[in-house]
Amino acid sequence: MKWLEMSTQNCTVQRTLDLVGEKWTLLIVRDAFNGVRRFDDFRRHVGLSEAVLADRLRKLLGAGILRTVPYREEGSRTRQEYRLTRKGRDLWPVLVALRQWGESYVADPEGPVLDIRHSDCGAPVRVVVECSGDHREALAPADVTVLPGPGARPLA
Repeated sequence: MKWLEMSTQNCTVQRTLDLVGEKWTLLIVRDAFNGVRRFDDFRRHVGLSEAVLADRLRKLLGAGILRTVPYREEGSRTRQEYRLTRKGRDLWPVLVALRQWGESYVADPEGPVLDIRHSDCGAPVRVVVECSGDHREALAPADVTVLPGPGARPLA
């Protein structure tokens, strides 16, 4: 079966984009990786309306990408902070890959907003697609074979 003969209704890329493919959603996740935890801080930093932010946070909570943790400042009521779950933290390579592509093709002339480096040696961090077998080397699209998986269905 060839790609154009396959249904994409159960495609994992499509399912992933259904969860996190909206611009504001990934910016919220980006900020969560960089220590933003509170509703007002997300709203102020990302530049969202309260309604849009509340909707995106609700979706991220429902998808298990964020979880809430109660906090209380003295003299105030208990409120919720937003924290990444393991599922949310697993999006880190996606964000680093988007950043890496952006630095190559749409970078600000003054340089990157964030400089991500390995804590041990100080080298820049990058995302690489590699073989999971013994050939731990960077791969290009021409280096791989794509076959229908067990979930492939014929186009109706």
